[in-house]
Amino acid sequence: MTKKILCCLSEWGYWGEELVGPYDVLTAKGYSIDFMTPKGTKPPALPPSMEEGYLDPPLDKVVTDKHYAKRTREIHESNLLDSPINLSEWFPAMPYFNSQNFGHELENYYNMRDECWQDLEKYDALLLPGGSGPMVDMVNNERLHDVILGFYSQNKLIAAECYCVTCLAFARDWTDRKSIIRGKHVTGHAREYDYKDGTGFARAEVGGANFGPPFYPLEYILRDAVGPDGQYHGGVGRTISTILDYPFLTGRSTQDSRLVGELMVQVLEEGLQKYGW
Repeated sequence: MTKKILCCLSEWGYWGEELVGPYDVLTAKGYSIDFMTPKGTKPPALPPSMEEGYLDPPLDKVVTDKHYAKRTREIHESNLLDSPINLSEWFPAMPYFNSQNFGHELENYYNMRDECWQDLEKYDALLLPGGSGPMVDMVNNERLHDVILGFYSQNKLIAAECYCVTCLAFARDWTDRKSIIRGKHVTGHAREYDYKDGTGFARAEVGGANFGPPFYPLEYILRDAVGPDGQYHGGVGRTISTILDYPFLTGRSTQDSRLVGELMVQVLEEGLQKYGW
């Protein structure tokens, strides 16, 4: 075990606690974390996740306490995330089906991807913190899907929180097109807890844009992706909903974040394979 984690964050805004929770647990246990973003620019924390006392409308509950507001702002204002790995320069893009010389380009794509997968051997696990931003630049990012497939092919832990769980639903081999979470137990943002509007995206807030409600109901996507032999766990009414069905560790939302980090350690150091179901 290398005690090294790869963490991908959205350039449109991540939820602070969903990074801070696992980050503080993992680093306290001696793990190092390499950060990556889709285009290699510094990822911003979503403003509400730095606002002490922020009231989540669907939950009618304060979800940003003093500790996590402070820690999120510390990381946001530090240089920790200044120079992330540029995913678009690391992993290749699959060619368009109707592109010229598609056959040769596809062969080259697979060869390049194989080399990138070898690069992943130095990591023990992949961490995908959530928030609204991932819906813009991570969920349907084919390069990120290939990163996920790389960890999956090496039977390594893949941890995803909140809306980033959708990345797992959409990560699938190009030929058979079945989700890698088919037949698995997962959790993710329940329909009852979705925003009606004003979800917020850090990059767009500079210009005053408001995308409105989430782009999709995550629960429905996950229910379909796991198929008849898997199960979606919403945990509605419960404070925490965290599910481990190795190699997938999924956290429903902000409050699961620290437990996600603690379970990552238990998986990597104690061989834990199942939790929460």
